[in-house]
Amino acid sequence: MLDWLRAMRQTPGAIERFWRVVLVSALDEELARTDAKYGIEVFWKGFLNNARGYRVGIPSVPLADLYEGCKAGVEARGGDVRMRCGVRQICLDGDRFAGMTLEDGSEMTADACISAVPHDALLNMLPREMSGPGGPLEGLRLIETSPITSVHFWFDRTVMTEPFLTLLDHTTQWVFNRTRLANPAETDDSEACPTGHTGLSVGGDVRLDPRNSAGQYLQLVISASYDLVPRSRAEIIELCRRELAEVLPATRDARVLKATVIKEVNATFSPAPGIDRWRVPQTMRMSNFFLAGDWTRTGWPSTMEGAVRSGYLAAEAVLAHFGSPASLLQPDLAAEGLCKFWAQRSASRI
Repeated sequence: MLDWLRAMRQTPGAIERFWRVVLVSALDEELARTDAKYGIEVFWKGFLNNARGYRVGIPSVPLADLYEGCKAGVEARGGDVRMRCGVRQICLDGDRFAGMTLEDGSEMTADACISAVPHDALLNMLPREMSGPGGPLEGLRLIETSPITSVHFWFDRTVMTEPFLTLLDHTTQWVFNRTRLANPAETDDSEACPTGHTGLSVGGDVRLDPRNSAGQYLQLVISASYDLVPRSRAEIIELCRRELAEVLPATRDARVLKATVIKEVNATFSPAPGIDRWRVPQTMRMSNFFLAGDWTRTGWPSTMEGAVRSGYLAAEAVLAHFGSPASLLQPDLAAEGLCKFWAQRSASRI
């Protein structure tokens, strides 16, 4: 992506203060390590293709609250959701999924299985020959990951009035006023912005409820945080505290009630040039075993939208396997205006 921007005669200032601000957060990777295809796609889908493409959602409750709604929906339909139930091994019988061994040693069987774990975790669960030379998942070992770091501060008073801030020329990239965002009445969708590693979501949820915090709760997000991985928790907190003092003067006199650092060293797969050759589809040569996850072949980079697309595609594959095919994948926003003409011309050339 960096090579492409330079070829397009973008100045160092424009690259650092515009392109990098959007793309590093969207793709969780530095421009010099990102496939230009995905960098261009972010701007096409988010800013050019459709007038509504920029709109995103920022959760006003902890992610655990959102998951609870999914759990209730599954159980209402006769399903069972087990928490803290790790899988030690996925068992195969020839070209079929046969069951799995859980961490407690118990075994489970099913008519079909959708694996939705990260690609590196999947490699440790499946038989070694699946990812060995000539195996269907051989390329997964070549997919690298990139980190995200989130830093959380609880202050004894209000230090920020905006719902969020984007920082330039700092290590910190985004500052979210989680106290305000926890109150939907104070924030509307006109204030929504692309955030976090997905470009479209807040990364590093720490399962802490901002509605119960005294004073004010701020969350700082740093994507592609390679430089922070080897640093200690105290060093990262001090660095971010200094940067907050530079952009939010009220934090200089405020007392920090609590601070914590969440490092996700393998937060997303790295959208490196040529990455698509190693990404696999949702269906495999095993007839009743399916894959979901942003790292699968979705046509999107490591975003929540890509993960959701993989889930739709995996669900479609399961339904087809059991003889009830259905179309579930939601279409992209339709091209509008002049971009509609560009899209048609591009499609005609393929």
